[in-house]
Amino acid sequence: MLNPVKVGILGLGTVGGGTVSVLQRNAEEIERRAGRGIVVSHACAKELNRNLPYSTDEIVITTQLDDVVNNPEVEIVVELMGGTTTARDMILKAIANGKHVVTANKALIAHHGNEIFAAARAKGVMVAFEAAVAGGIPIIKAIREGLSANKILWVAGIINGTSNFILTEMREKGRDFADVLAEAQRLGYAEADPTFDIEGNDAAHKLTILSSLAFGIPLQTDKVYIEGITKITREDVEYATSLGYRIKLLGIAKRTATGIEMRVHPTFIPQKRLIANVDGVMNAIVVNGDAVGTTLYYGAGAGAEPTASSVVADIIDVVRALTSDPENRVPHLAFQPDALSDLPILPIEEVETAYYLRMQALDKAGVLAQVAGILGQNGISIEAILQKEPEGSSAAIVILTHKIVEKQLNRAIQSIESLEGIEGKVTRIRLETLDR
Repeated sequence: MLNPVKVGILGLGTVGGGTVSVLQRNAEEIERRAGRGIVVSHACAKELNRNLPYSTDEIVITTQLDDVVNNPEVEIVVELMGGTTTARDMILKAIANGKHVVTANKALIAHHGNEIFAAARAKGVMVAFEAAVAGGIPIIKAIREGLSANKILWVAGIINGTSNFILTEMREKGRDFADVLAEAQRLGYAEADPTFDIEGNDAAHKLTILSSLAFGIPLQTDKVYIEGITKITREDVEYATSLGYRIKLLGIAKRTATGIEMRVHPTFIPQKRLIANVDGVMNAIVVNGDAVGTTLYYGAGAGAEPTASSVVADIIDVVRALTSDPENRVPHLAFQPDALSDLPILPIEEVETAYYLRMQALDKAGVLAQVAGILGQNGISIEAILQKEPEGSSAAIVILTHKIVEKQLNRAIQSIESLEGIEGKVTRIRLETLDR
């Protein structure tokens, strides 16, 4: 019988603790799947809580990261401490020491993945990162392996639970953004500084990874267009519902004839789509391939054990591959490293999509006709118009457009905002049907 594989964990916080707990609780099942036992032998933690849901009797606990990374007994290093600077240094050191790596760190992979994967290939070790995107949903494995026969056409995902919770509460309870954000912070769904979630940065890191896996391009997080949900009003949510849509913060990656789109922004989705009905803190990703069509992956995007589920699955994958030829392993980014493409990433001005527009018009004749005229002059056709009863001296006008390149819409909005009959700025939210 082969000796158990020894694992060293960097960080015993929420996910680290969940990982140890799952490995211990399901040890027998995991051994049957992996072909040999897997034990956590070493861990680095700043401090330990007293009431742990797992045993530390057989684990050497240290406060020094190097004690784990440099230990000759440890075959797999699991990085769960977060951040990008120290985490990058420790992972590169582990790789240099010939150790395989498992991480849940999406920011690290998005920013430094190209460097880390090159180092791993040179050393013949694996870097697994399933938990870096959408917590417990095995979306990376699905794209990298399950859909490898397909030319992936587009990916669209709710990949930030905090933003999804806020938008769900705004729709279901008719509440304002600031009010729901405060509740999300009280419930622990949002950080004290929620910027990373509500401004779309977290989703952008995850979309960077999904785009590379889907299209065989290098990781390029600086090319993602990012727009958060802070400007979404209760009125926009209500108009979406009345028009048969839901607003979701989506990460969208598309292959087009002119390049790759990578964008994170609030999006109108028809409410009949399954993904439009993913509520609360849950995540979901839709992937469209030329052979398979549209597939949906749904589940918990965060949490101790859902995320640990993906971390442990990665550890099992590494153990299964310990004796395999490095040249025959599944490539880190789905495509062979020498076959990555340098397809251009499109700026948002070149993206083509439909739009929701909301503006405040003075209550006088001819304003709507002027607006429609400007849209027509810019080649923008209207799908629907909704005009509310005037409140005081002005009334809201809501317009849904057909697909148009964004730079044409930008010109139209500039002209509309200069009209005497329009008050303030035009609100614009992109619209995706996600139907093919």
